[in-house]
Amino acid sequence: MKKANKSVIIWLLSGCVLVFIMVIVGGITRLTNSGLSMTDWHLVTDTFPPMSEAAWQHAFAEYQKFPEYQKINIHNHFTLSDYKFIYFWEWFHRLIGRVIGMVFIIPFAYFWYKKQFDKSTLQKCFVLLGMGALQGFFGWFMVKSGLVDNPDVSHFRLSLHLTFAFLTFAYTLWVALDLVYPERKLPVSELRKIARWALVALIFQIIYGGFVAGLNAGLMHNHWPLMSDGQLIHDSVWIEQKSVLLNLTEGKSGVQFVHRTFAYIVAGLIIWLLVKSRKFGLDAQQQKGIYAMNVMVVIQFALGVFTLLNYVPISLGLLHQVGAFILLSFTVYTLHRLSK
Repeated sequence: MKKANKSVIIWLLSGCVLVFIMVIVGGITRLTNSGLSMTDWHLVTDTFPPMSEAAWQHAFAEYQKFPEYQKINIHNHFTLSDYKFIYFWEWFHRLIGRVIGMVFIIPFAYFWYKKQFDKSTLQKCFVLLGMGALQGFFGWFMVKSGLVDNPDVSHFRLSLHLTFAFLTFAYTLWVALDLVYPERKLPVSELRKIARWALVALIFQIIYGGFVAGLNAGLMHNHWPLMSDGQLIHDSVWIEQKSVLLNLTEGKSGVQFVHRTFAYIVAGLIIWLLVKSRKFGLDAQQQKGIYAMNVMVVIQFALGVFTLLNYVPISLGLLHQVGAFILLSFTVYTLHRLSK
């Protein structure tokens, strides 16, 4: 490892950790229905929460003008104390976003000034800068959808925001791995192909995880392996919406069906990668990556089942999201070790 790159690597990995924390806090924000508590966005004044009782009353009064309060919380004896709770999680989520921006931009400018980037790494860092800005836009785009008529955000926009956070993390990790391992062995093309398919399948599964979260689809069909007593595929999967496509993208039953069924495909690809790897003389890093993927996919599958059976408690829902993040990390690492 070049001395000039060590600080850059630490910086990139720190970014990975912060994105991970932000996604976890985002998960808590979603699971506690806190995402629509801040009805406006200001770069400077929102850095701190309301600092006086009058400021809290004003913020609460603004919140009461929007659909979530008028259509749902007004009937739940929702108090200022309740509002402070949901406000905290959305504020904290946005605060971490600001911290990530500063942690990226300030060291990036310093490293660029000190010429610690080679041309390839500099280009990748510009991509990361663009991805960070786009992620902030997606967050605003998502929240906006819940402040008009619908007292909830669009599940499409929520999934876009969630999935892009995962992709930003994955790309940041990949750039860091390029610096950690500047020289690599010849790629194992057959295994690399399977690992790529596993990554694509996992991203698709994350997209549908966002759909499930956005539609609260985990609160129905709380059986496994059948969707209900005596039915592998519940009848509502095909009749909830007007077409097959709408059923599988907007229907709660259809979205849950896709997510729970595709878990088998993700697990199957990762197990297939392990079986195929026995034919090759892999180095220790490649073997450890494949083994880690297989252990984690079993844990993640089990977490998904227990989360469903227990009607998505916050603790299990959060652990399931953490599991997806860890599985993505192992998959990116393994693919990197199998690539050129």
